Amino acid sequence: MAPVIRELGRPGAPFEHVVVTTAQHREMLDQVLSVFDIKPDVDLGLMKHDHGLADFASRSISALSNLLSELKPDAILIQGDTTTVMTAALSGFYLGVRVGHVEAGLRSFDRRNPFPEEINRRITTCLADMHFAPTQRARDNLLQEGVLDGNIYVTGNTIVDALMSIDTEGGFDDASLSRVDFERKRVILVTAHRRENHGAPLRALCGAIKTLAGMFEDIEIIYPVHLNVNVSRLARAELSGTARVHLLEPLSYTDLLRLMARCHSILTDSGGIQEEAPSFHKPVLVLREVTERPELIETGGGKVIGVEEGRIVEEAARLLTDSSEYERMSAALNPFGDGHAARRIAGILAQRV
Repeated sequence: MAPVIRELGRPGAPFEHVVVTTAQHREMLDQVLSVFDIKPDVDLGLMKHDHGLADFASRSISALSNLLSELKPDAILIQGDTTTVMTAALSGFYLGVRVGHVEAGLRSFDRRNPFPEEINRRITTCLADMHFAPTQRARDNLLQEGVLDGNIYVTGNTIVDALMSIDTEGGFDDASLSRVDFERKRVILVTAHRRENHGAPLRALCGAIKTLAGMFEDIEIIYPVHLNVNVSRLARAELSGTARVHLLEPLSYTDLLRLMARCHSILTDSGGIQEEAPSFHKPVLVLREVTERPELIETGGGKVIGVEEGRIVEEAARLLTDSSEYERMSAALNPFGDGHAARRIAGILAQRV
């Protein structure tokens, strides 16, 4: 959303905009706000330690409804598929406020993968008035669900705008990354945090990481561990002390992009990284059973490999041993945008709102 906020605030832009955060994922949110120099006008501070989805959703609907009643905006703009997005859309609908959904139309067609994001975005589609789809595939999904063509705009994904605004050639903020030998070692970036991968799937991933580290002496594996205790507790118990496996705290946004630019390949269950990695021409092995971003697979930049230990080892090892396969996946272009999505969205809002 940062590039859109920047466009709305440009001198001469016909908007008065109010930036609101529910503070879902507080620690990770704050460092991203800092990178883009965004200061929320309203911080609802709804995050509680290890809260449940229903608890957060109910408090979010109540707080956002009260805020919208006070502000009386012409429109509310939301991005993605978090629980905050769904509750903001529902609050806007209840109060008759037009809802614009950035990154609309993504579908895995599996209600529990990813969980709860697939249902969050389906509900949001039912409630939104303006649908800013990142790709033609996303537009087609919306049309098939009965969304009026005149309310769908293919803009590209704003995440490409965001990464293009960052200097990825600079040094790392995290000193531990500066000590990694990117010249003589092949670095594999690992991220895993999805709820559906908690427990046995994450344990299988950790087993695969240990096996790969033992098989290839010229690799370093960097795993920024998510703050969710269900992830951090297991990952650190399974992998601490494993040679050439670096368990780090969550990285700053700039460090994550700089790491993607320098790494060899990526193992991830993240949606955003699936969209960012093709800009750096890095092969992505998707640790899910399905992806709502099939464009990555269709262009050849990624593979959906699931979370079975043997399959993870097999596919990661293929990228390390088969140069033609690595070059094929690395050559894929980013299908998610050209870096001008935010400008298009602002222009549409100027016309519609």
